[in-house]
Amino acid sequence: MIVCFSGTGNSRYCAQCLAEHLNDTTLDAFSFLRDQIAAELASEKPWVFVCPTYAWQMPRVFADFIRAGRFSGSRDAYFVLTCGGETGNAVQSIAALCNEKGFSFKGLLPVVMPDNYLVLFPAPKPGEAEEKIAAALPVLQQAAQQIAAGETLSSPRAGILDKLKSGPVNQGMYRFFIKTKPFRTTDACVSCGKCASLCPLGNIALQDGRPIWGERCTHCMACLCGCPAGAIEYGKATDGKRRYQCPPYKN
Repeated sequence: MIVCFSGTGNSRYCAQCLAEHLNDTTLDAFSFLRDQIAAELASEKPWVFVCPTYAWQMPRVFADFIRAGRFSGSRDAYFVLTCGGETGNAVQSIAALCNEKGFSFKGLLPVVMPDNYLVLFPAPKPGEAEEKIAAALPVLQQAAQQIAAGETLSSPRAGILDKLKSGPVNQGMYRFFIKTKPFRTTDACVSCGKCASLCPLGNIALQDGRPIWGERCTHCMACLCGCPAGAIEYGKATDGKRRYQCPPYKN
């Protein structure tokens, strides 16, 4: 079974691609995360966990989802992390999580996809997103072949800088940077409520027709990039930036 978490669609796209080539099913963790329900899942095929890379680590909310869940059947676990460039030393904490859950860790595959973290980076230029997605497809197809054969994926090796990124830098990002106060709406807001429905953590409520953000946020950018009116901003960091959402996967 392929289990994914996705904010703007990159990881969902990769999960669906893998599912097609592995003749397997995809489960989106959205409802479990939103309702804070511990998953009870079973699969005779290997587990393939697909998610973004947040500050050179697996998102904490997805790691907590795996940690809290019960996964019966196969004990083999593969991890696919979408990223803007690389995954740092994420492999160390993922291997430790597998040991904690009794999984046999079968490797980590980084897949470069278009960057969606508009708080720090610009969205892909026209045509750039399509090029990155096209380049990711053979990587995913090769991984599917290896998974089907029961092979271990070759995880990236981590150097000193990778350990720094996935350690102190990651901790600093969560402690000092991932905040909700800067989120705001412009006069373009039409009070449609789509931002609230898109939030995987149920962190957005409407008050007088306008969204308000709670403190349970993982900076997935689903609300900001999914707003049909382009009315959500994060302070001044996102002013004038293109929005990005991954297109649906087409087999």
